[in-house]
Amino acid sequence: MENKLRLRFLKEGKAKYISHLDLMETMKRAFLRAGIKLKYSQGFNPHPNISIALPLSVGCASLAELIDFKTEDYLLPDGLPDLLNNVLPDGIRVYEAYIPFVKFNLIKWVLIKAVLYYKETPQNIAKNLMNRFSVDCITVSKKTKRGITDINLKQHFRDIKFNVDEAVTMSVLLSAQEPSINPQNLMSALSGEYKYLAPDFAAFTRIEIYNKDLNVFR
Repeated sequence: MENKLRLRFLKEGKAKYISHLDLMETMKRAFLRAGIKLKYSQGFNPHPNISIALPLSVGCASLAELIDFKTEDYLLPDGLPDLLNNVLPDGIRVYEAYIPFVKFNLIKWVLIKAVLYYKETPQNIAKNLMNRFSVDCITVSKKTKRGITDINLKQHFRDIKFNVDEAVTMSVLLSAQEPSINPQNLMSALSGEYKYLAPDFAAFTRIEIYNKDLNVFR
């Protein structure tokens, strides 16, 4: 009896440099090594019924990755995290397994936290960054299936905050789908006359995923 299950897992350390396609292959091999028989699609070129929500940019860490899969045999979710963690590489760890009741298309927001590094932190950097992202229109170019198009970035993020301690930290909710906004889209707003605000290096982490009502997506 087949069943559908969902895993929540993290991707950090060296694993954050694994591409989306390589992550899919990594998870497939982990299921195989754990003795979990995946359900395959029908047709001329069958493939396992496995999907990862919201492909993550290479170099971005995540504490909130989601993967759905179907199995040939009925499995209880409780023991799956330990079973898979025994065969997964360093930097990928499953921390929850359960039966899903809502589809990935109901995801709307992702919480991103970033550390922005500057060789010399500009004076009043947090205030200037907040001023930049507080204007009504922030036009940036975004790559889509139809090519490069300009969008008003301001319509697709919310609750942005900056703090300066030893480094500059940022937290922000980004639109996850329709359109999908990634941290690099946000950083592209720091160009041209705002280039002085662009960090020399930025490290991003996906913290959580939400639906349109800002409830944690499960």
